[in-house]
Amino acid sequence: MKLSNFKFKLPEEQIAQFPSRFRDDARLLVLHTKTDKLEHKLMTDLASYFDEGDLVIANDTKVFPARLYAQKEKTLANIEVFLLRELQHENRYWDVLVDPARKIRIGNKLFFDEDATIVAEVIDNTTSRGRTLRFLTDYEADEFVNQLYAMGVTPLPKYIRRPMDEETMIQYEDIFGDLPIDEMDEERYQSVFAKHIGAVAAPAASLHFSKNLLKRLEIRGVDTHTLTSHMGLGNFKSVDVEDLSKHKVESEQISISSVLVQAVDKAHTNNKRVCAVGTEVMRALEHVVGTNGQIKAYEGWTNKFIYPPYDFTVANAFFVNFYMPQSSQLMMVAAFGGHERVMNAYNQAVKEGYRFGDYGDAMLILND
Repeated sequence: MKLSNFKFKLPEEQIAQFPSRFRDDARLLVLHTKTDKLEHKLMTDLASYFDEGDLVIANDTKVFPARLYAQKEKTLANIEVFLLRELQHENRYWDVLVDPARKIRIGNKLFFDEDATIVAEVIDNTTSRGRTLRFLTDYEADEFVNQLYAMGVTPLPKYIRRPMDEETMIQYEDIFGDLPIDEMDEERYQSVFAKHIGAVAAPAASLHFSKNLLKRLEIRGVDTHTLTSHMGLGNFKSVDVEDLSKHKVESEQISISSVLVQAVDKAHTNNKRVCAVGTEVMRALEHVVGTNGQIKAYEGWTNKFIYPPYDFTVANAFFVNFYMPQSSQLMMVAAFGGHERVMNAYNQAVKEGYRFGDYGDAMLILND
């Protein structure tokens, strides 16, 4: 399977710049792989596809405000600093990306506020854009992190433009009125499952779930559980090699509890539907499958890259967003639903005006 197999024409106007008014207002395309049937539904219809004893697994990672802006010492050049992960809490070491990277060298200092209460020194180059920073401040370690997050902004993917152009702004105001965009992003680029902070990208599929939808699932007797997969910057990166076997996925930290393991075993024993919500959940589940075909509790990292052909072990239903052309997420969806079948569904979604991206519409793929 090649990168070029995942091309499709996506009009720019179908890349969602903001979400639907309510989380469960989005459109829902349902694909039945056994019959190739496509159904055009709404998120409010999702619960009707699940019965008592079925299992839905979501991601409870919490996005932190990872994008910050600083000025370089002496030149005062504006620098974007994207926080990746904290390396040492007490010493305030962080892995980051900087842009423009060519201006930032070891020994440079970056100032994050006019009073220089938080300054960072570059102590290492990790990649072409990657740097390790040591933050210099009088704040205690815990308070420093709070101050750092207070300066940050929601780390939206680049295809979601801020500020919006005039035409998009008019559309936004028709739906959200005078609600400030940054407040909307802060709330809606976070799922109702969010609990464990550590992600620099939202688990986009989970963004569609509302408290009302969860209640409807509960009334139907559907079990809802979570795992933790801290979404990394790899979710923003495109695949740039034609031979997919040569593509490397950045590692992400995952946590799967024994409680979830028991829930999956119970669903499998009773021949119930197991639905993974989002590609990061599916990857985490497949990472922990043992030789006996069962999953196990796990705390660690995964860089598993799933693309066609691939035999899935855990889930027989997949709830996802509509992803960008040639993205690793689309490749996993095609591996689950069948390449030709999924690409046909995507082309139908484009034709029917579905919205793509993290703030876009949703898709449910049923393999049973």
